[in-house]
Amino acid sequence: MKDQSDRLAAAWDELVDTARRTVADGLVVGTSGNVSVRVRDLILVTPSGVPYDRLGPSDTTAVDLDGRQIIGRLRPTSELPMHLAVYRSTAATAVVHTHAPHATAVSTLVPELPPVHYMTAALGGPVRVAPYALYGSEELAANMLGALRDRTACLLQNHGTMAYGDSLDQALDRTAQLEWMCRVWLTAASVPGCTPSLLSPGQLDAAGAQLRGYGQRKDPLD
Repeated sequence: MKDQSDRLAAAWDELVDTARRTVADGLVVGTSGNVSVRVRDLILVTPSGVPYDRLGPSDTTAVDLDGRQIIGRLRPTSELPMHLAVYRSTAATAVVHTHAPHATAVSTLVPELPPVHYMTAALGGPVRVAPYALYGSEELAANMLGALRDRTACLLQNHGTMAYGDSLDQALDRTAQLEWMCRVWLTAASVPGCTPSLLSPGQLDAAGAQLRGYGQRKDPLD
């Protein structure tokens, strides 16, 4: 029992730190956006309308996969349907939702972020835009799942971003990469008389294969 309690406490601390990083990195303003992490059958999630710098250990908020509150007195984020939809449909253990400004701008312009950089492959391919629906609604959750098909991130029309991963660090990194690519495309597309060059499906496939071997490899003898 103590091991589970310690694990939940550590996961909550990491979740709060990640939520605060979304503010520090300019991905959200105020209490917009939300973060969640899965610990076995529990989903720890940021509460609704509470500034992240005020969250402490006593504010731990958790629900089960059906959305029933199991831990905490604070109401979970209004975007809980989107988080639960991701966990029910993927192997995700962490989800980050933001209102990142460049990504939100792109979501109002195109149905899919043009592949201006090879990091597109790291998200599974060209990032789709989920059709607009009221925030917090099951319709938005369904639209998001459609845009996430074979992807690890998507844009939400006139709203923001959604990304998931095997960890909070990975979900946040994917969010940051998406925001950066949106900024690059907006910058390139704004140059009068010029059209940004885009990567072909073949080029993205090659980049994806290269990215799968990126980073440090763990020594099997360690």
